[in-house]
Amino acid sequence: MAPHWTGLLIVGLLLLVLFGGRGKISSLMGDVANGITAFRKGLKDDNEAEEAKPQSPTNLPKDEIRESEKTGG
Repeated sequence: MAPHWTGLLIVGLLLLVLFGGRGKISSLMGDVANGITAFRKGLKDDNEAEEAKPQSPTNLPKDEIRESEKTGG
């Protein structure tokens, strides 16, 4: 049984992407790596900003809010 034309088209496109030009795959992977690095940096910056925030009564857990109300502070 002969392969269908859509199967041949998909194989042809894959071959074109893999072997069509020099450095296309490596530049694509480099772009993906840069995106992942920027994403991780953004997550790290968010975590550092949250840790640097002073805790107000709205940020405290319920138990700590009750204790601060009892002590007056």
